[in-house]
Amino acid sequence: MNLQLYVDMIKEKNNSSASAIYILKDNKVVYEYYNGYHSNTADSLPITSASQFNVASVRKSYLGLVLAYALYEGKIKSLDEYVYPYFDDLDKKLLGKTTIRHLVTHSHGLNTKENGEMFREFEPGEKWAYRGINVLLITRLVHYLYKKPFPEFLKEKVFSPLGLNETGWYSQENERLVKVITDPSKEGAFHIGTSSCGTEANLHVSARDLAQWGNLHLNRGLYHGKQIVPKDVIDMATTIQSPKLTNSQIPKHGLFWYVQGAPSIYSELGDRVPKGSYQIIGVTGPTLLVIPTYKIVVAKMYNKRFNYGGENYLFYLREFSNLVADTFK
Repeated sequence: MNLQLYVDMIKEKNNSSASAIYILKDNKVVYEYYNGYHSNTADSLPITSASQFNVASVRKSYLGLVLAYALYEGKIKSLDEYVYPYFDDLDKKLLGKTTIRHLVTHSHGLNTKENGEMFREFEPGEKWAYRGINVLLITRLVHYLYKKPFPEFLKEKVFSPLGLNETGWYSQENERLVKVITDPSKEGAFHIGTSSCGTEANLHVSARDLAQWGNLHLNRGLYHGKQIVPKDVIDMATTIQSPKLTNSQIPKHGLFWYVQGAPSIYSELGDRVPKGSYQIIGVTGPTLLVIPTYKIVVAKMYNKRFNYGGENYLFYLREFSNLVADTFK
């Protein structure tokens, strides 16, 4: 099955109204495809190259890069620093021995109740669990370190030099933004936030901008012969930083990125994807996959929350990455 057919099959299976795929190989566009509409109503605009999708947790890769800068510039000494000194308003005892490394690799053990109260599920470094509190804490940390919202930092350091004009945290609706479908029986809705400071899941990106973001990482910060981002920053973000845990089958992470080490059954990367590849995904359907071995970057987009279905979630993610690897091997 080719990639276009696969992307369309998942679009229909998930009741997404939109899909897109953009592939770069050796810094050149080798495939670009758009299908569907900005929402699931008859008057919706068609998907184009300029359509910007809400990318949900893919935003963590942007946050991770800023944290890598903070390490590179010495604003934090190491990933193994305890986090409690940075959060005077939080319970020091509850944070305990939680380190920055634990937060960026989902091994921190913290969670929040519906009322926002933080509690501990397990001791830091003991297990792996995907929770949202770590994103909020790292966002607060980098804001504190740089005295500005991290999207402002990225715009100055990365987005402007790269010309990423279809990437932004939106607090107002506009016709370029693709609506998000939660219930297929109801109309999709804009998933915007109250500000553009990076604390909310309101990042919208076009498929081509997302692919260029991945390509910057593939090229270790080099763009048209100019070192936009230091190589060490990229390397910190995209190599395995996870602590050694008892269960060897859980996903391995860089700075939020899923990174392929030894293939494992709970990883979002398929077993045929080469070692050193990395990927970031979001609940609204986006996937950004980078395979350095084949010099490939793939950005895939949908606009439906909770894709693939519970028990099939990992199967379809792994199948897609395996299909990409098989296609370009």
